[in-house]
Amino acid sequence: MSGLGELFSDEVVTHAHVRDVTLPGGAGTLALITLDNGHDHTKPNTFGPNGLAELGAALDAVAARDDLAAVGVTGKPFVFAVGADLKGVPLIRRRADAAAIGRLGHDVFRRLGELEVPSFAYYNGAAMGGGVELGLHCTYRTISSGVPAFALPEAFLGLVPGWGGTYLLPRLIGAEKALKVVIENPLAQNRMLKGAQAYELGIADAVFDSADFLEESLAWTARVLNGEITVRRAEVDTGKAWDDAVAMARWNVDAKLHGAAPSYTRALDLVAAAKDRTRDEGFAAEDEALADLIMSDELRAGLYAFDLTQKRAKRPAGAPDKALARPVTKVGVVGAGLMASQLALLFARRLEVPVVLTDLDQERLDKGVGHAHAEIDKLQAKGRLSPDQAGRLKALITGSLTKDAFADADFVIEAVFEEMSVKRKVFAELEEHVSDECVLATNTSSLSVSEMADGLRRPERVVGFHFFNPVAVLPLLEIVRGEWTDDAALATAFATGKALKKSCVLVKDAPAFVVNRVLLRLLAEIVQAVDEGTPIDVAERAAQPLGLPMPPFVLMGLVGPAIALHVNETLHAAFPDRFPLSDNLGKLVAAGKSGVYLPDFSLDPEAVEIFGGGTSPSTEERVLDRALAALADEIRVMLDEGVVAAPEDVDLCMILGAGWPFHLGGITPYLDRSGVSERVTGRRFLEPGVASLPVQAAT
Repeated sequence: MSGLGELFSDEVVTHAHVRDVTLPGGAGTLALITLDNGHDHTKPNTFGPNGLAELGAALDAVAARDDLAAVGVTGKPFVFAVGADLKGVPLIRRRADAAAIGRLGHDVFRRLGELEVPSFAYYNGAAMGGGVELGLHCTYRTISSGVPAFALPEAFLGLVPGWGGTYLLPRLIGAEKALKVVIENPLAQNRMLKGAQAYELGIADAVFDSADFLEESLAWTARVLNGEITVRRAEVDTGKAWDDAVAMARWNVDAKLHGAAPSYTRALDLVAAAKDRTRDEGFAAEDEALADLIMSDELRAGLYAFDLTQKRAKRPAGAPDKALARPVTKVGVVGAGLMASQLALLFARRLEVPVVLTDLDQERLDKGVGHAHAEIDKLQAKGRLSPDQAGRLKALITGSLTKDAFADADFVIEAVFEEMSVKRKVFAELEEHVSDECVLATNTSSLSVSEMADGLRRPERVVGFHFFNPVAVLPLLEIVRGEWTDDAALATAFATGKALKKSCVLVKDAPAFVVNRVLLRLLAEIVQAVDEGTPIDVAERAAQPLGLPMPPFVLMGLVGPAIALHVNETLHAAFPDRFPLSDNLGKLVAAGKSGVYLPDFSLDPEAVEIFGGGTSPSTEERVLDRALAALADEIRVMLDEGVVAAPEDVDLCMILGAGWPFHLGGITPYLDRSGVSERVTGRRFLEPGVASLPVQAAT
């Protein structure tokens, strides 16, 4: 314990406060343990070695009493507990310490299920990881309908639910439902359950409204103890249904990750074996899995990625003093296409200010405003907006055929055709109508922000504000500082991005910025291999070890070959030696193809013919090697050019803007641990131990 305590020296201890509660109806006395780290809900309860020791001592004390009818556990306001304290994990160098963490959690939590009186978990707020597992050890569980997040996200980070989750949950609700929580939701970008959904799955035995949750839970507890309520749970099928659920989940994991993230496979193996194991055997297997995964590079990369999205994303490197930001009370959007209408809705929802769209004719304008209003109707139908909220939002989004509607706007963003002459013309026209303080933003994906501003009376107000599609889903916002962009405009852009609930990264004005430049360098290598004669399916499979959200040609079909070609042309003009043009891609666009796949995801014979003719095919291994080498080369060039401040920003962009998986840590940790960084560039991107095992770690 002392060794673990040293590793977790920064632990914020979650205390276990015990008080006696007299249950109604003469049901007796319940010892209620309240978990509370002494902070408000912004610093949720977590379990480190010292907190686990305190909880263990509290359970020892209640176990020694003979006057209790039951023991209950709940959390501080709005938070039950969100799992293990992971701050010390990157410092672990010995497998023995990793295994000790698993055993400690099991030793403490299992006491709740081994008391001589029933135990009750009252999930009053957010519960994740070890918090969920603590409740699983109890005899009964209630949950608040107001619980906003309930999950076992461990596989997403590179771990397994290792304090009972892979054993207790499937034996409680069955393998199929358990695998939804353990595997399916983490695979879906770490999707969370609401309180009512956890109840519907059978994880909780009762659900109560949040206002009187604890009072109602205690009353329910008394009725259970008095025999007025008999808790009935569905019988778990430990036969073919269990095996079928595991097989389906394994197929899903293999299809999406191709073995790239070991945590999912280990979690599946544990659930698969749980049906035939004793509790001791199941917990011992979890201990071994935790120890192996804690001592893996994949987990260290996952924790690095988690740290990026939770900390660096909230404090963008190079952002100017926020005190320089100007208030934004009205927004203008130039254009009324699909992207423009998405932007209008986002600005209206998040900023709650008037948003005006413009376009060239009334039909386009009506279509754009109508699309935004239709999306509001959908949100209302889903219960995410009340009728009054929907009405107010619609009133905020209007259209105008003339740009004088922007006269009192503080922030105007263009979302017009990706052509430099068009965008320059738009900005020149805007200067005739907007105030001197109005920020002019461009949503360009690859063009020069500085060139757009060149020739304006106030070029210092122009800033890049690059969203990713779908706008409402992807959290990244690349904020681009042009040659003349001043701190006031930049600070306003960052403040606006934060208000839009986006994670902002400062980017130098360079072709295609970060995400598209990295993606296009990868795609350029894959396409070139196909041009040389490599079959499309072979080239697609080459990238599978990365476990990316989708194969390169599928991604190209999603963004559209025409857009991919346009960005490729932009990059070719800037860096002709690293971004060769593909004549075949041009032919694909000229043929009007939406990609190389048909709607049923079979290869389009016409696309195959267009890309045919090469005489130097490569193997999957060779294609992957050249693709990784190209990525390492391009990222090093970008860092040398100062496109972003550090490799961490490249990784943050790829995770949040392109959905690259946590187990990669973005891309630079993978390039480092595979040796590609040093082979291609002569050095690593990150120091050993930052997103990998420390040097001389004892596995």
